[in-house]
Amino acid sequence: MRANCDARGNVSVLVAAIIAVAMLLCTAFMRLGGAAVDKSRANTAADAAALAGADRLALGRTASEACSIARSTALANGARLLVCSSDPSAIQVTVAVAGARSRARAEFDPSRIPGTG
Repeated sequence: MRANCDARGNVSVLVAAIIAVAMLLCTAFMRLGGAAVDKSRANTAADAAALAGADRLALGRTASEACSIARSTALANGARLLVCSSDPSAIQVTVAVAGARSRARAEFDPSRIPGTG
């Protein structure tokens, strides 16, 4: 009868270990899922910011104005604008959401804008 009691104790330790491992795996999957969501939000915010900045450039605004609207757009999408650079027909931005970063570039063809030649 004593051997039977010892076996039950071993099973309890094994079950506790399995539960601990399962909890660790669940935590890891939740963190991985959160990181994927943050990266997706960063991608979306970067795309939106670059497009908004390119729109300002296409309207004949300055690079400073284009970066300003890109910053506002990034903030509206829950991101922080880290880098903004532009030339007369393109803008490139880098944004961050939590720990995720994303870059986007938007260009336009000035010859296709009505009234510019």
